[in-house]
Amino acid sequence: MLLKSDPTFYPSPKLAAEAPAEKLAYVAALNGNGGAKPDALAVVNVDVQSRAYGSIVGQVDMPNAGDELHHFSWNACSSALCPYAPHPHVERRYLIVPGLRSSRIHVLDTKPDPEKPKIVKVIEPESVHQRTGYSRPHTVHCGPDGIYLSALGSPSGEGPGGIFALDHDSFEPLGRWEVDRGPQYFGYDFAWHLGYDIAVTSEWGTPNMVEGGVNPEFLLGGKYGHHLHIWDLRKRRHLQSLDLGPEQQMVLELRPAHDPAKAYGFVGVVTSLKDLSSSIWLWHKTKGSSNGHFEITKVIEIPAEPADPAQLPPLLQGFKAVPPLLTDINLSVDDRFLYASCWGTGEMRQYNVSDPFHPKLVGSVHIGGIVRRASHPARPNQPLNGGPQMVELSRDGKRVFFTNSLYAAWDKQFYPEGIRGWMVRLDVASNGGIQFDPKLFVEFGDLRPHQVRLQGGDASSDFYCYP
Repeated sequence: MLLKSDPTFYPSPKLAAEAPAEKLAYVAALNGNGGAKPDALAVVNVDVQSRAYGSIVGQVDMPNAGDELHHFSWNACSSALCPYAPHPHVERRYLIVPGLRSSRIHVLDTKPDPEKPKIVKVIEPESVHQRTGYSRPHTVHCGPDGIYLSALGSPSGEGPGGIFALDHDSFEPLGRWEVDRGPQYFGYDFAWHLGYDIAVTSEWGTPNMVEGGVNPEFLLGGKYGHHLHIWDLRKRRHLQSLDLGPEQQMVLELRPAHDPAKAYGFVGVVTSLKDLSSSIWLWHKTKGSSNGHFEITKVIEIPAEPADPAQLPPLLQGFKAVPPLLTDINLSVDDRFLYASCWGTGEMRQYNVSDPFHPKLVGSVHIGGIVRRASHPARPNQPLNGGPQMVELSRDGKRVFFTNSLYAAWDKQFYPEGIRGWMVRLDVASNGGIQFDPKLFVEFGDLRPHQVRLQGGDASSDFYCYP
């Protein structure tokens, strides 16, 4: 029995930034290059003192093929220390790993041997459908009073998408989270401002709109998601919609400030119909307003790059440009640096966002890319494909890990030759600036790596209740 809180839980982001360095990374890997093999969860040694540094030291194959492992996370985190819903008996032990395409949810135990997680429970899609009314679970977050998952839509593949909860102890689906969803229809990511009892959700599209890849008709018609939604967290009721405009297509990853006294956050937009640029927007509480009133402001724009159509996949040839395709962002625990994954151009960008309204570009590296195919220091003569995609940060902000596969149907459209999976690490200078660690270049063979979670916690898997 756990008599005190898990030592990897921290009441505040300041204390979390002092946490010891991670030794393992867990990586969801898609079997996307053909064949009927299942997806897998890979375990990568990231302990610089180990002889096995930079190698895959464990792997758990899923029991079924066709899951499309995507985003996953821990069963419990620092939010368990919140005073209004304390759960001191829980520990950061289990990984909740959903299949985005199958709607199947796997629960993996990382004890007693963290290098050899074991599947201890599988929640079949029928149970998810019947108990929640949702399908295609996407994002997992550990909350103060349960485990929460977003879902793209209904079992039929249409909308609405939303959020549902799992029990902290049994992991069984409890039901739909929303009491009153208002105009919200599309689902994707979600986040919290625990200090303000506010939730935020973003939009992609229904399963039928995204599972076949980017649909040019939907895209050019501005039919994909372009709103943020603000919610009363405790009452589970919709408060406000923030429309970025139909030209801003696919409003995806949410990264709220870690300090619960700050009521702002960043969201990435994949593309603009005006010029194929990507952008990052800041949602922020209106000065002097009640909790439920927020505004949104574009603070970063990343332009497309001109390109020879012969070097582009068919979907992009008519545009004569390679778009950044901003597919992930991440914010350091101290709320100082924001990272932006440009999957199309093959660039990882680092911004100083100490002043969130006026970000400053302070670091950039290139690897892969639709046209550039930039190499890594460990393979200087080897052109690489894919590009910076899922990005994760250590709690102290000194190390950045990222992978190169997005989503099977999108991979096929933008990298039609098939993605060769890799994961890399960047080292972060104290005042900004990033560079590759030449010793960490993990190759995955036929598997395509996506989400990364760090042992003991990371920058995007914890929410804090104390400033």
